Amino acid sequence: MGKREEIRERIKAGKAVLGIELGSTRIKAVLIDEDKSPIASGSYDWENRYVDHIWTYDMAEVWKGLQGCCRDLVKDVQEKYDVRLTSLAAAGISAMMHGYLAFDENGELLVPFRTWRNTITGEASEKLSELFSYHIPQRWSIAHLYQAVLNGEEHVKKVRFLTTLSGYIHWKLTGQKVLGSGDAAGMFPMNIADRDYDSVMLNQFDALVADYGFPWKIRELLPKVLVAGQDAGCLTEEGAKLLDPSGSLMPGIPMCPPEGDAGTGMTATNSVAVRTGNVSAGTSVFAMAVLEKDLSRPYEEIDLVTTPAGDLVAMVHCNNCTSDLNAWVGLFREFAEAFGMDVDMDQLFGTLYNKALEGDPDCGGLLAYNYFSGEHITGFDEGRPLFVRSPESRFNLANFMRVHLYTSLGALKTGMDILIKKENVTLDRIMGHGGLFKTKGVGQRILAGAINTPVYVMETAGEGGAWGIALLADYLVHREDGESLTDYLAEKVFHEAKGTGIDPVAEDVAGYEKFMEKYTRGLAVERAAVDAGI
Repeated sequence: MGKREEIRERIKAGKAVLGIELGSTRIKAVLIDEDKSPIASGSYDWENRYVDHIWTYDMAEVWKGLQGCCRDLVKDVQEKYDVRLTSLAAAGISAMMHGYLAFDENGELLVPFRTWRNTITGEASEKLSELFSYHIPQRWSIAHLYQAVLNGEEHVKKVRFLTTLSGYIHWKLTGQKVLGSGDAAGMFPMNIADRDYDSVMLNQFDALVADYGFPWKIRELLPKVLVAGQDAGCLTEEGAKLLDPSGSLMPGIPMCPPEGDAGTGMTATNSVAVRTGNVSAGTSVFAMAVLEKDLSRPYEEIDLVTTPAGDLVAMVHCNNCTSDLNAWVGLFREFAEAFGMDVDMDQLFGTLYNKALEGDPDCGGLLAYNYFSGEHITGFDEGRPLFVRSPESRFNLANFMRVHLYTSLGALKTGMDILIKKENVTLDRIMGHGGLFKTKGVGQRILAGAINTPVYVMETAGEGGAWGIALLADYLVHREDGESLTDYLAEKVFHEAKGTGIDPVAEDVAGYEKFMEKYTRGLAVERAAVDAGI
């Protein structure tokens, strides 16, 4: 029996596992086989909307998108294996983290979904951070709830359930009001020892809003926290029809705890073990580092969340990464085309990126800022892309490209330096994924120099969060007794993974530190440009 026939028979027998992730611009489904590799996929493109000063998605569009994504998956399975997808060994839902979905006692949505993208909770974020002595980002669910309280919004007294997008979909598919630890950590601060919401902070919040006389306590509103591998219910008949109105999909499929996209990204890059982490670098950039212990104090630059298994994670998120770098590469493309050259963009990126490795370790005294938008890590509400040099700077192509690669990670390094230098966090390795790492070896080496840590890039990193949640669903039904998520990923998923690792080069580390001294001093130039309205 050939490979295609073997897969066909396993799909027919209901042994495949499904993962679905709702990203900001695409809903993606991935079906995996018993060897954990993707065998079919489906997708549906969608966009958020800005309605009444709120970034939102309509709930009808959520289900339209899920159904469209599943139809696309079913079509792919049919075309590849000539079989109808009717049953599964397990399934899981992942989505954008945080935000605000509030429901009344009848399960009706009280206000339009307020996504992670909204920055309307500044007052609540500041007051809660002070109350808890714990950094509460604006996008967290508790910040949205308290801001609604401060705003005097009528719906607050009617709230009986709060959840995230993944938690909402899972609830409708299974009837279970639960949430994976990683996503729950974006709703309310966690007590890592208990793998649950922090009880002291729950009580503090209740005391904070006591005078309002609401008919609820905060714990009553939040979904139950589950860690990877715990029972999160099964697909009901109603849930099966929500995913597949044709009625082909059978109920009873085990569902893993719903997770956020950060947790599934960590899973998909084998970055859930203590002293490991990952960096996703594209238009924006963020780093996730799994900690051995709590930080000594809160930092505005660092969010604390968890892995799907409940281990503490420090998250450094920056708004800007490759946009300015890409714009400069586009300028070189225009130059080449003006001379009548036919430009291959992959070759152009590769040539210019590799040229950067010929530059001086400190970029020859050049300075650049990639701030297309504001950058909270360095205290900017808006940004200005800048390139600055002095008469003494060594201005050549290699240094020019190197400085733009350096600055694409400048804000990230500012946050990572807090972890590594102030908190003495040790990382054995970082997994890199995203557009910055597409040119082999270059982005890896720059990042390794920035954070003085070995950086690995795997071929499977591009599979994304839908694959990550499929792996978490597979872990639910195929893990051995006592097998941790870390061991499952290392021994059953990534044991034969192909990839490359680059250790930090001493000259790069020293050069990056010298560049960052200039970068920090030069923020005054960036501030002057913003203040002058240039």
